[in-house]
Amino acid sequence: MNTITRWALTLLAGFLLIAAWPVSSLTLLIFVAWIPLLVLAALPLKKTTFFWHIFIAMLIWNTGTTWWIWNSTDVGTIAAITANSLLMCIPWLGYRTFLKKYGNRIGYCALLFFWMSFEYIHLNWQISWPWLSLGNVFSLHPNWVQWYEYTGIGGGTLLIVATNIFLYECMLKIRKPAAERKLTKPVIALTTLAIFVIGFAMYYQNRAATKPDQTLEVVIVQPNINPYAKFTTDSMAAQIERLVSLSRQQLDSNTRLLVWPETAMSAGDWQENTRNNSLYQPVFALLAQYPKVSLLSGIELFVPYGAEKRTNSARSDGRGGYYDAMNAAMMVNANTTPQYYYKSKLVPGVETLPDFLQVMAPLFEQFGGTSGGYGKSASSAVFPTAEGGGQIAPIICYESIYGEYVGTYVKKGANLLAIITNDGWWGNTPGHKQHLSFARLRAIETRKWIVRSANTGISAIINDRGEIVDTRPWDTMAAIKFSVPLNKQSTVYVALGDFLYKLTLNLGILTLCWHLWHWLKQRLQKK
Repeated sequence: MNTITRWALTLLAGFLLIAAWPVSSLTLLIFVAWIPLLVLAALPLKKTTFFWHIFIAMLIWNTGTTWWIWNSTDVGTIAAITANSLLMCIPWLGYRTFLKKYGNRIGYCALLFFWMSFEYIHLNWQISWPWLSLGNVFSLHPNWVQWYEYTGIGGGTLLIVATNIFLYECMLKIRKPAAERKLTKPVIALTTLAIFVIGFAMYYQNRAATKPDQTLEVVIVQPNINPYAKFTTDSMAAQIERLVSLSRQQLDSNTRLLVWPETAMSAGDWQENTRNNSLYQPVFALLAQYPKVSLLSGIELFVPYGAEKRTNSARSDGRGGYYDAMNAAMMVNANTTPQYYYKSKLVPGVETLPDFLQVMAPLFEQFGGTSGGYGKSASSAVFPTAEGGGQIAPIICYESIYGEYVGTYVKKGANLLAIITNDGWWGNTPGHKQHLSFARLRAIETRKWIVRSANTGISAIINDRGEIVDTRPWDTMAAIKFSVPLNKQSTVYVALGDFLYKLTLNLGILTLCWHLWHWLKQRLQKK
C-alpha cells in the first residue's frame, strides 16, 4: 500500500469518528470508523510510522469534536487535545504488538481489553477526560441503549469495538476465494453478541416507563448570565435579582424544589457567612415567602481550616491559616441550616491539577486555570427537600459525565438527579449540546428523572428513559415548572458500577503479564 493510500485511510478514520459523534445524526458511522485503522495495523509498517498514522487520526477526532474548549482557554485546549490524542495511541500500539506477535484472535482481544482499560483509567485518574469514551456516542439515541441500565457506557464501547472488528473480519473474508470464506469462532461470537444487544434494544424500546412513587413540583431557572462577567462585584446584585425574579414568576404553593445553576450565588464568601451575606438577603427573603420550597443552588464559597493545611489544594490566608475555595452546591429553605456539597469531579487544568503538575500551577493560572485549585468532597451527597419526599442528588456540571459516580448518589437514596451547570464558557458550540445529551445516558443508567439547570442553557427535564420532555433553548432567560416523578427503584448498573470496564482492565493486565512471561521465556531459551 502506497503512502498516499495510507494517509487517506488515516484521514478517513479521523473524519468518520467526527461524523459519528454527537451532535451529528450520522451515529451509525461509529461501527465502521475503526476499520481504516485496523487495515493500517495489519500493514508491515515500522512502529514509528504506525504511531504517526494513529496519532493523526486521534488528533483529528479530538480536534473535530472538542475544539470548542478553545472558547475558554486557548493554550489549554492545544495541550489537552494533544495529550488526549497521545494517550489514545497507547491501546493501538499495544494491539499492533500483539497482532504481529500472536495473530488476529489474540490481537483483537488485546485491542478490546486495552481500549476499554484506557477508557476506565481515563474515568478515574487525576487527569480524567472521558468526554470521548465511545459509549457516549449513542447519547442522541437513548432508545438504542436502554440496556445501559445493566452495562453503562462500557457496554456501548464493547459493542462498538466488537462490531468494527466483526465488519473488518467480514471484509477480509469477502476478499478471499469462496472456498476459504469460513466463519471463525471469534466472528460467530461477535455476531451472537450483536444479535443479543439488538434484541435487548428492541425489547426496551417498547418497555413502559416506570410508575412513580410520587411527584415533586420543581422550578428550574435559566438566568442566561454572561459567565465571563458573573464574578464581578458590580453585577452580582443584579444577578441575584434576576434569579429571584424568574423564580418568583413560577413559584406557587405546590412547589417543593427550586433549582438554580452552577455558581448562581457567586459572591465567594466564607461558608459560615452565607446567611448573613448582604448580597444573598433577597434569596432568603424569597424562601421566607415560600417556606415549603427548598432551594438547590450552585455557590462559590471558602471553607477555613485554621492553622492546619488539610488538603493539597488549601491556600494560605496570609495570617497563618489555610482555606479551600469550593465550587459547591447548597440546599437550604427558610427554616434550616444550609447543607453543602463540594464538587468532587473537578476539570483537570482548570479546576484542579494532578499532583505531578503542581509545580506548573502558575502557568495553568495564566492560561485560564486556577493556581491553588478547588477543594472537593470525598464522595457524593444527597439532600432531602423540606417537604415532598425529594432526595436530591446535587450533580455539578462535569460530574454528570461519570456514570458510576452518579450511581453513588442513587445508592445513597437519591430519587431525583439534579444537574446544575454553567456551559456558557464555550459559547454556542457543540460543547453544551454534547453535555446535555450525555446526561440522557445517566437517566437510563439509574432509571431516575433528571432536572437540569444550565446558566445559559440548555436547561431540561429528562425522564427515566433518557427522553427530553421539557426544555428551554440556549441563550434564553427562562424558567421551567414541572411535576417530576420520583421513584425508589435502582438498576444493575447502579449496583455493580463499571463492572465491564473493571473486567476488561483485569483481563488486560493478565494479557500483559502473559506477554511478559512469554517474552522472558523466549529470552531464557535464547541464552
